[in-house]
Amino acid sequence: METRDLLFGLNEVEGIGWKSIDRIRQAGFLTEQAFVCSPEEWQKAGLPAKIAQRLAESFDAEWIHKRRHLMEESGVAMVTVLDEQYPPLLKETAQPPWVLYYRGSLEYASRPAIAMVGTRVPTAYGRKVGEMLSEQLSTAGLAVVSGLARGIDSVCHEAALACGGITVAVVATGLDKVYPPENRELEREISQKGLVLSEYPLGTPSHPGLFPQRNRIIAGLTLGTLVVEADSRSGSLITADAALEAGRDVFAVPGPVTSPKSRGALDLIKQGAKLVTSAEDIVEEYISFIPVKADRESGNTLFEQGNGNGLTEKKLTSEESHLYHILHQGPFSLDELLFRTRWDFGHLHSVLLSLIIKKVVTQLPGAIYKVI
Repeated sequence: METRDLLFGLNEVEGIGWKSIDRIRQAGFLTEQAFVCSPEEWQKAGLPAKIAQRLAESFDAEWIHKRRHLMEESGVAMVTVLDEQYPPLLKETAQPPWVLYYRGSLEYASRPAIAMVGTRVPTAYGRKVGEMLSEQLSTAGLAVVSGLARGIDSVCHEAALACGGITVAVVATGLDKVYPPENRELEREISQKGLVLSEYPLGTPSHPGLFPQRNRIIAGLTLGTLVVEADSRSGSLITADAALEAGRDVFAVPGPVTSPKSRGALDLIKQGAKLVTSAEDIVEEYISFIPVKADRESGNTLFEQGNGNGLTEKKLTSEESHLYHILHQGPFSLDELLFRTRWDFGHLHSVLLSLIIKKVVTQLPGAIYKVI
């Protein structure tokens, strides 16, 4: 049995959390030897006597297979921190979940993304701003990550879906326990068109203590966290703190100084969070991360920073898009581009010239090319 299967099995055991698994790992128990450990040996790994007894009595390969079968019957898949498919930004955080359960396309968890969070009881202003920014960020090519909660979270998920964008919901329950219940249909739509994630096994109910842990995943998956509207005691501020701890950016939308719902966001701005009034305030920070986004009618569209009037759209052909993606890993010389594209000189020169005319690529001395 592989180490990833043992990680999954341990994560399924009630009463074992992140720190317990870390102790087990450090004690060298992530092998099949775990199946024959006595309660005393498990206690040496730092586990309480009750859990040690439970592991000694029931933790074996058959039990893990049963849990895996139950998960798969529910239409849920899982990925462990040991797998190549594990979201790379999340893996860089201090406590990446050992196991992630998911429905939907796991690949979306590795896309350039922004967390959008806020109050569960937004004002009309907060709803309008959340919808606007979620749509703008989605259109610009960033995935929108939030927590499927009432209020701003739901608004941002819905706006991203409505414009055909990518959205990821991170929940604080098992994937068979949708919370809040009224978001069951929204969760279903996200699982079909985006991605729903949890670090908790099936059957885990909603509990207040799980939400702060969930928030660290929201922050860890993303390049930065945007607080749309929040009061001074909002759980959204926990996500902002988690973003700072992970070395990520924090953004905040200013609101009326007379509104209690704006105090948390305004305090963040006072503390150095970047003030956001349009998606361009965020996009300009991450232009090198944002891929070319497929245009529904023709070619591709590259979204760049405009001149204060929103995002500039530049249509790219499929070949221009291909070369643009290569140059995002550059800069490269003409010879290197010939090797990477396998094109002939005349064709490569023609596509490069077109990208230069469109002002998305520039030529440096020595026939070196790079993305602007």
